[in-house]
Amino acid sequence: MHARNDEPRPPAAPVPVEKDTTTMRPSPAIPAMPALAAAARRPLAAAAALALLGTLTACGGAAPKGGMPPAPVTVAEAVHKDVPIVLTAIGTVEPYNSVNIKPLVAGEITRVAIREGQDVRQGDVLFVVDPRPYEAALGQAQGALARDRAQLASAEAQARRYAELVAKDYVTKQDYDNAVAAAGALRASVQTDEATVAAAKLNLSYCTVRAPVSGRTSNLLIQLGNVVKANDVPVLVLNQITPIYVQFSVPEGHLAAIRKEQTAAPLRVAATLPSGGAPFDGELSLINNAIDPTTGMVLLKATFANQDTALWPGSFVQVSLTLGTQKGAVVVPEKAVQEGQKGSFLFVVKPDRTVEMRPVEVGQRRNDEAIIDKGLEAGEEVVTDGQLRLFPGARVEVKGAPAAAGNAGAAPAGGRP
Repeated sequence: MHARNDEPRPPAAPVPVEKDTTTMRPSPAIPAMPALAAAARRPLAAAAALALLGTLTACGGAAPKGGMPPAPVTVAEAVHKDVPIVLTAIGTVEPYNSVNIKPLVAGEITRVAIREGQDVRQGDVLFVVDPRPYEAALGQAQGALARDRAQLASAEAQARRYAELVAKDYVTKQDYDNAVAAAGALRASVQTDEATVAAAKLNLSYCTVRAPVSGRTSNLLIQLGNVVKANDVPVLVLNQITPIYVQFSVPEGHLAAIRKEQTAAPLRVAATLPSGGAPFDGELSLINNAIDPTTGMVLLKATFANQDTALWPGSFVQVSLTLGTQKGAVVVPEKAVQEGQKGSFLFVVKPDRTVEMRPVEVGQRRNDEAIIDKGLEAGEEVVTDGQLRLFPGARVEVKGAPAAAGNAGAAPAGGRP
């Protein structure tokens, strides 16, 4: 048996208790329930007030019956019209001829007969290369020709004498053959000398450089006293600008129509300068023999008389090519045509003065007019101004037109409908 320990046990240590500090903070004030309900009712009351105000306004006659007021618009009537079919493009003016002038003989420039930018005629002197070396060469060639001609005359006479002597056996056949051969060799020398004289004369003529065509000179790349080489680099560019070309391109889809119309009659082309003014009249002179595969365009050229030299090489012009006339086309002002995600459309005014948004196919646009190929008939009215406020079924009020009978009256202010 175990002995019982009767000694008193020490008291257990008290377990520390963590105080909850959150309960020590003062809690925020909670609004009373009636205040919350009042705050929630304020937006509803405002909305109800606005609705009531709108109803009272409508009943008072400030806005017409039926909701939104008619949108003010301007309209135009689609009409039948004979319209010329015109292709437009941007063209580039090119000289009728552009010649790079190069001296064909070498030497010193002894005379410059023109000014920069001067108009010259075909055959006018441009500049002169020192002719003295070529005059001397011509003299030498002429002297050699004269010498060989004299020798040829002697050789031919000797050959004739030998022909008589060989017949009488006074000379051998060999001597006669030698005389004939000598005469033939001198005859060939004379031909060579004549060619040399002709070449010398040609070189001497090249010393005077003349205008190959009529045109306008560029800036000079040489000066008096400069030494030039034969056929080296251009010293002058001569552009013929009367007449003149305008080059432009059109899509290949129009090629068949262009060729068809050109076989019937010459096609007229008009060119307008960027600065405006009256268009210049020309004629289509070239349809290129191939379509550019990278762009799908075909190159065309038109010729213009350009007597007043208003068209200048290198400038851009607006080109119009007339292909014919479309008879009885439906035409509307171009500003009536609107563009949307699904293509072109018009706002068509119906008899009840509401609008219909109608898709259409638009053809040529020119001179502020558009041809409607499909979707509209002549006599229908289309909106030309004020489309921004329109939607399908919207009511409209045509500016300048008398008010419709249904909208003429209005309730007096403060009255009820």
